[in-house]
Parts: sequence; structure tokens; C-alpha cells
Amino acid sequence: MSVTSLTYQTAGSGRDFVRVFTKTYSGGTHALQSGPTGRTCTRGAGATVTADPAARRGIPDATVARLPEYLRALTDLAERGTTSVSSEELAAAAGVRSAKLRKDLSHLGSYGVRGVGYEVDLLAYEISRELGLTQDWPVVIIGLGNLGHALANYSGFVTRGFRVVALLDHDPEIVGQLIAGVVVRHMSDLERVFAEDGIAIGVIATPAASAQGVCDRLVAVGVRSVLNFAPCVLSVPPGVDVRKVDLSMELQILAFHEQRKALAARRSPLREVVR
Repeated sequence: MSVTSLTYQTAGSGRDFVRVFTKTYSGGTHALQSGPTGRTCTRGAGATVTADPAARRGIPDATVARLPEYLRALTDLAERGTTSVSSEELAAAAGVRSAKLRKDLSHLGSYGVRGVGYEVDLLAYEISRELGLTQDWPVVIIGLGNLGHALANYSGFVTRGFRVVALLDHDPEIVGQLIAGVVVRHMSDLERVFAEDGIAIGVIATPAASAQGVCDRLVAVGVRSVLNFAPCVLSVPPGVDVRKVDLSMELQILAFHEQRKALAARRSPLREVVR
């Protein structure tokens, strides 16, 4: 058993920033399309588009972790009516250096136009497609306590291409409840849910003590992607990806920085007032 536990990177704010739309390519030419904001966009003069994903090199994990932040920034720009953006402006909006942003986007292909920048709708679509957000991903949430209940009511799942097909719990007081339009089923129905609806991603929102057992059952039925909110490290076989969201750990890191700032403030020498 190997451990594949990665640090969670937030995808940005909770606003609806991804709409699924289609795009076609013919002979390497980018056709007209409707972008996330409903506007029609075309490839700018002098732009070079690499449309074939198979022609792209592998994208580093660090780059993948930053793509959602670029998508968030692009969505904010699109909502303000911006149609093109320079690498410097986009990097500032995403909180990274422009050189790093250009290197990251080079893994997707070349979408910038020299002297103009990036076309906002087109780049947002390409990042969405690379992240898999233009597809429909069935999700199951296991553990409907306070956290699981909140996750089930999160509207951002649908707008990002994720469809909650089932809510599962073993507590008889929770089973049968209607949450966000979905009836909570017993954990014993996991195999049936997978057979009927398929599950691309399993979300674990159980206490730590039961998380590994839940993960084992998800893996056994064929789930290969797990989002773990339980405060523990999960052991999974090769080929299974686990993203770990530990809210208490993030708070502890913030507490560390707050303590450092407080100590630095106390140690700062008083400036002599010159009269």
C-alpha cells in the first residue's frame, strides 16, 4: 500500500465561474465559440493554438495546482467585461510571478498574442478543459454530519462540472433525510450507486476513525479519485489519487504565522523621536 496524499489547493471563491460550453477545431484552426460569459470569441491575429492534448507535454503537479487560481482570475476578468489580458496583469490577479505564469501556460500550448496578451474566454476554456471541467463527473459524498451536509449544499459543484449522484451515511437518523434535493442512502448502497450512476470521485467527510474503511470500500468498487476531509492520512494502492483537506492543519499554519508576527512586533526596537 502506498500513500498518495497531496496538499489541498483551493480553487478560489465560491462563485459560479465555469460554464460548460463546446468548441471545435478544423485543420488546427480555432472555430467560433461561446465563451463562459456568453460572448463569441475568435483567435486573435498572430496567435498560435495547440489544440491536440496528445501533442502537449506532461503538466507538472505544481502547475496543475495553480491552474484553478488562473481560472478564478480569468473568470473575475470576464465578469468585468475584460476580453484580453497581459501575462503581467493575469499573474498579479492570480498572485504569482509573470514568468511562472507564462511557463505554466506553456504546458497547455501557446495562446498568447504578442503585444496583445491572452484572450480571456479562450484561455479560460483551455484551462477548464485541461482540468476536466468540461466533462460531467459523478460524485458521492460519504458522511453527512455538519461538514458533509454543508458540502452537499455547495452549489459550486454543479457549475464546475461535478454532479452529486449520491449521499451516503450509516447513521439511521440521517439515512432517509433529503439534503439539497438528494435522499441520503445507507452506506451499504455504495456498490449499487457505483453500478447505476458510476462514481468518478468519492468525498469522505467522516470522522478520522472510519475514513480508512470508507476509502477501502470506495477503492474496492472502482473509485480512483478521493477527496478526504477527515483529519488523517489514507493509504491507497497505486493508481488512486487522494487530495487531503485538513482545515485544522490550515488553521495551525495560520496560528504559526500569527505568532511569528506578534513576536516580531514585540522585538521591534522603538524608533527615537528626533525633535
